[in-house]
Amino acid sequence: MVVLGAGPAGLVLGNLLLDSGVDCVVVERAEAAQVRTRARAGFLAAHTVRVLQRHGLDEGLRRRGQEHGVCEFRTADGGFRLDYGRLGRGERHTVYPQQELVGDLLTRFVGRGGRVRFGVEAVAVLDADTGRPSVSVREADGRPGGFRARYVAGCDGRHGAARRSLPAGSVRRYPCDHGVTWLGLLAQAPPSMDAVGYAVHERGFAGHMARSSDVTRYYLQCERGTPAGAWSQERIWDELDLRMRAKEHGPLERGPFTQRSVVELTSDVLEPLRHGSLFLAGDAAALISPSAAKGANLAVLEAELLALALVADLLHGDPTGLDSYSARCLAHIWRAQEFSHWMIGLLHGPSGRDGGSPFHHALWRSRLDSLRTSRSRQDWFAEHYVGV
Repeated sequence: MVVLGAGPAGLVLGNLLLDSGVDCVVVERAEAAQVRTRARAGFLAAHTVRVLQRHGLDEGLRRRGQEHGVCEFRTADGGFRLDYGRLGRGERHTVYPQQELVGDLLTRFVGRGGRVRFGVEAVAVLDADTGRPSVSVREADGRPGGFRARYVAGCDGRHGAARRSLPAGSVRRYPCDHGVTWLGLLAQAPPSMDAVGYAVHERGFAGHMARSSDVTRYYLQCERGTPAGAWSQERIWDELDLRMRAKEHGPLERGPFTQRSVVELTSDVLEPLRHGSLFLAGDAAALISPSAAKGANLAVLEAELLALALVADLLHGDPTGLDSYSARCLAHIWRAQEFSHWMIGLLHGPSGRDGGSPFHHALWRSRLDSLRTSRSRQDWFAEHYVGV
């Protein structure tokens, strides 16, 4: 078995296959140090935590993860808080930076004899429509190389070799550009509130997400095409203060920004998630906007489903799980996409020639007010916010 990509999907899959006695190798373009330090999302859904617990992959999570169950919305009509851990199904998130989870998964995999080829770039998946696919690679020194296996798992993202290797017409693609751009900011500063903060402002969205006791993730909506370094640190903090209404709710804890990125809110789904002996998982299967923190959670869910199906086929001759893998994953993916799309509309308000009309603006305010006042709407929000 060849697994492309050492992110959450690839490493959960690799660990589960290794635990079941299935021989596999993980191929990763980046070096080990980069894999362990790539800062990504940090909100793990209750189902994700259960998957990690079920397979003994939660040691670091148990020691350093922090449960979280409250979010706060700040609007021109005032702020309101939702204790979503007491709404819906009563489930909470666990805050645990993705790079730490990846480090845990990698340490366990390598420590138990798992093979990871760092610095090796997968170029193409060949003969996926046969029972003996191969992966051509470029070794760290530039030499060509390759692997041959019964199956290949493409967990290498939207620009990886797995997607590139799909023959024209073998899958349908559903892309969507939501027309929204964020600056993604990692601040060396304590959280300024005890909740996830969503600020809806006429100048654009701002978000606050705690990562640890001294690190906070912020998002700041900006114009499309804005470079990550275009705004000074002072300007960013002043804009965050304004949009998060610091005069009303209290000042933000400031500190240096250790990481900046430009985040285009886009979605992209492929159907089906299988082509012969090649299976897709994680961002290679579907890209989802960060508006609802679903990406890593979907990746872990898909990795478990694929691992169980592969073990059933390879060790017990039962292919039914592989045959149903794509349909099962896509049901979860589209549900997550629908909620993410709803969140984008909630956080950014109406725009465009028709969406910016007074009618649509009034509908948007009514949606916020419904979330503020309706218990049934709050229960719906909580179930979809935490669930995958």
